[in-house]
Amino acid sequence: MAFAPKTGCPMCGIVATAGSAQTPSPPESSARPQVLWRDDNFTAYRETVNPVSSKAHIIIALNLHVPSIYTLSSSDLPLLSNIRSLATHLLSSHSTSPEASTTTMSQPDESGMRIGFITPPFRDNKIPITDHLHAHAYILPADKLGWFRGVAYGPLAWYAIDDLIAEIRESVSNNRVKSGYENRRNAPIDTVPDAGARHGAPSGEEHTAPTLAVQDVESGQKVPQAA
Repeated sequence: MAFAPKTGCPMCGIVATAGSAQTPSPPESSARPQVLWRDDNFTAYRETVNPVSSKAHIIIALNLHVPSIYTLSSSDLPLLSNIRSLATHLLSSHSTSPEASTTTMSQPDESGMRIGFITPPFRDNKIPITDHLHAHAYILPADKLGWFRGVAYGPLAWYAIDDLIAEIRESVSNNRVKSGYENRRNAPIDTVPDAGARHGAPSGEEHTAPTLAVQDVESGQKVPQAA
């Protein structure tokens, strides 16, 4: 199997042991991750040991042991769009932690959310996993982020998922998604998750690479629900 689980990989271990999103999450004191979402493609859990934000820090791991974002192709654009949608949904639903003040209970605005990847050779020294692709999603401010750890979440290492989606689309089409639209989240092309995922020749011959995603036969994609 391509991208099979790797022995000793912490993310593979979390994916393997994660139950359904409907299974009650373990208490804060438990060593088990608080799984918020599990489907055929992703396992999402709340980072409680070393969060970067007291409001919310969620990690979304691919179930496959995919080494990095550089393994992805344009056919994986729907996968990235689903990561973004899932992260936004989970941050909105789990935007407060027991240690957060009751004054922060309001729903966060999407402009205060950060969703993306830490690119090699950089890594989060508190969550030092570099060979199993996972996205970080958190709500500003990153009040638990020290200066050294902050390098991994800064401009040198951070790859925002919006930028990644836009740049992949630009690489396979003539749409100036990143540079040609001020608010990409509201760009018309962004209302179509599959946009840019397929490409081929004028003759109709398709050159699309296989996707890493496991397709939902009935609906095409799974709709995130609150855990």
